[in-house]
Amino acid sequence: MAASTSVKVVLLDIEGTVCPISFVKDVLFPYALKVLPETLKTQWDSPAFAKYRDAFPAEYSSSRDALEAHVRDLVGKDVKIPYLKSLQGYLWEEGYASGDLKAPLFPDVAAKLSEWRHRGITIMIYSSGSVAAQKLLFGHTDASPSDLTPQISDWFDTVNAGLKTDTSSYETIASKHPEFPPAEWLFLSDNVKEVDAAIQAGMRSVVVQRPGNAPLPPDVPQRLKVIETFDSLDDLSVSPN
Repeated sequence: MAASTSVKVVLLDIEGTVCPISFVKDVLFPYALKVLPETLKTQWDSPAFAKYRDAFPAEYSSSRDALEAHVRDLVGKDVKIPYLKSLQGYLWEEGYASGDLKAPLFPDVAAKLSEWRHRGITIMIYSSGSVAAQKLLFGHTDASPSDLTPQISDWFDTVNAGLKTDTSSYETIASKHPEFPPAEWLFLSDNVKEVDAAIQAGMRSVVVQRPGNAPLPPDVPQRLKVIETFDSLDDLSVSPN
């Protein structure tokens, strides 16, 4: 690997990168749907719930049945829309607090985050899930200690940054921290389109291929660096793509 400027910021995707896709698809999404009816019944008119309800389009926020049906439809189609993500984060909050939910990290993640921080590397998160949901996940992991939020310096989602496949989103993120030129950022994600977008924005980026992720197209390892564990990034001097 050719020598290059050291990475100063690691920007992390979550699903399929730091935790299994199955946790989101098979645990978090079903949990939200399970508790949704009771939440709508007991909290529909509460001020705490109102901001999540009112973020939905009027044709869905006007009745419990319409909102529930719309949520189930969006989840079934895996639509990543901000008002759904915000509601899911609200529904997950109680599950994390009660201990019903705990995020299973890949074995290398917690130790590597700690190591990077001790080396002076800044760690940030960029996920399609809301910032609130991101903080819940990192605050309730299966690591020891469970709360990894002190390791994270900033949080980005589709609301404060933009769609993850848009180059402009990575430019927006970098502009929030002008002390770090784009070439000093390393974005890690299982999504090839996201990796390509980050590279177009001037960042370095690596594809993370974890257990349970979909197989990569044959051309991807030929044009992009692919890793299976963060331990493959020991020197963090990833060559520019």
